[in-house]
Amino acid sequence: MTLFTPFRLGRIELANRIVMSPMTRSRAIGNVPSASMVTYYRLRASAGLILTEGVAPSPNGLGYARIPGVYTPEQVTAWRAVIDAVHADEGHIFLQLMHCGRIAHADNVPAGGRIVGPSAIAAPGTMWTDGKGMQPHPVPEAMTTADIRAAVEEFVHAAPSAIAAGADGVELHGANGYLIEQFLNTAANQRTDAYGGSVAGRIRFAVEVAEAVAKAIGADRVGMRLSPYGVNGGLVADPETAAVYTALAHQLARIGLVYVHVVDHAAIGAELKATIRATFTGAYILSGGYDGARAEADLTANHGDLVAFGRPFLANPHLVAKLRDHRELLVADRTTFFTPGEKGYLDYPVD
Repeated sequence: MTLFTPFRLGRIELANRIVMSPMTRSRAIGNVPSASMVTYYRLRASAGLILTEGVAPSPNGLGYARIPGVYTPEQVTAWRAVIDAVHADEGHIFLQLMHCGRIAHADNVPAGGRIVGPSAIAAPGTMWTDGKGMQPHPVPEAMTTADIRAAVEEFVHAAPSAIAAGADGVELHGANGYLIEQFLNTAANQRTDAYGGSVAGRIRFAVEVAEAVAKAIGADRVGMRLSPYGVNGGLVADPETAAVYTALAHQLARIGLVYVHVVDHAAIGAELKATIRATFTGAYILSGGYDGARAEADLTANHGDLVAFGRPFLANPHLVAKLRDHRELLVADRTTFFTPGEKGYLDYPVD
């Protein structure tokens, strides 16, 4: 079966084509990876590739309570323990670099941190804070050109920090309503300068981040997650959405990124997925509600090279073996997805 065959991804040889999706778990007290996280990721090392939960590249990138960063020596040391544990079990792991942008709250950002976005437009809805419960998203500061340059440099600092911790690479989070995607989407980006308006303007920040990080650590250790037509964080598609993602795929191919990781929303449509697949010359990671049978079918049809599984990995640490043996999968407890502690995190059976 194709799903269980090896795959060469840049500098590393994956044992299979099963990817563990990045999933926020909110267990990093003080924004530092914990001992529990070492166990959590080690138990899932049989995945061909683990993509970690979103990791902030800077204090400004923190948006949610208890998410980890990779911008201080303490955080890098803590990630080293996680990564060493995965490597000891012959796994491979990329850190997902996630700048939350406007999806943030002051109570979740350390002193001196700022909540920024492409434009001064608040995201709809609320988010959790440990001190005050659910709170509305604030209006972010509209980023100046200097702020944009600083944000690019934050990614440039974080990526080598991830490599110094032992990571096999990094995934740039350009999806799910966070900062890179905020620049791509007119619901969050109403700029009239070189970083807004036209298709070229809307993709410019994503391209500059990708170019700078690729230069810092090598394009063969950098991927990007995309979610065309996604609505997370209050984003809304417009008539130029397909053109934006086609142009971005061209640029990422030019830079030489090792993969794109595309979240399969129903609204994407087969045409845009096929266009991105044909345009981007690196590996293509499929993602979006997959089970084993669908994953095998899409790999066989050459719709992608790897398949990401999310929630099934939460309740089934040894998901690879279960998929291979066609065993029944446990269902994860949604009430513990983002809570602190080991319940719903380390207490699922590992057989």
